[in-house]
Amino acid sequence: MRTRDVVGAAGLAGVAALFVAAFLRMPAAGTAGHVYRDLVLPMGFREVTPNLVSSVNFDLRALDTLGEETIVAAAVVGTLALLQPPKKEPKTDGTGYVLPAVKLAGFLLLPVSVLLGIDIVVHGHLTPGGGFQGGVVLATGWHLLYLSGSYRALARLRPIDWCEYAEATATGLYVVTGLIGLGIGGSFLANILPLGEFGSLLSSGTVPVLSVLIGIEVAAGFVVLLSRFFVHGLEEPR
Repeated sequence: MRTRDVVGAAGLAGVAALFVAAFLRMPAAGTAGHVYRDLVLPMGFREVTPNLVSSVNFDLRALDTLGEETIVAAAVVGTLALLQPPKKEPKTDGTGYVLPAVKLAGFLLLPVSVLLGIDIVVHGHLTPGGGFQGGVVLATGWHLLYLSGSYRALARLRPIDWCEYAEATATGLYVVTGLIGLGIGGSFLANILPLGEFGSLLSSGTVPVLSVLIGIEVAAGFVVLLSRFFVHGLEEPR
């Protein structure tokens, strides 16, 4: 047996042991006891954050979210490194037929999707959603231009260069926000901004700030990622 097989088997055995231990300590189904809920709910009220998921993601375990954000950025950088751009931009307009109903629906839904994505990001601390979800909606909504049959319009209107800068800037500002929390609040990513009133747009301290930064990073990263997939997927065979 190879060394890598032994290491892989040991890793799988460790993960399996952790899963078994976790399942054995889970509360029985239907019981009222829920430790995590009992910890998260009071904190959400204390930090004036109605959306408890955002309270967890951007306050209780904001450091973990930074790790997830870094994984997204690393995935984009890795993809760009592996998939070098082709020498010629693909030309696809006029080569396929798109139903007029699909084309009309795509153009009509584009502004709706963009506005919906912005709303999900901005109100992520108040209502279901947040930076991750809104960022994905923003990025995929923009590609309705392609589904409407115009790759050329998509290639012309998507700001690839700006998206690369935006992704890097949002990731850096997330770290800067954490360092400011460390300097003022005594811990990395401490919630040091005014909490405001419950249910107000300007409330929850740093939670909406971090949510918006994540939304920018995810939207920009997905646009860059999909752009590279598009140019390779639509590249003419040699």
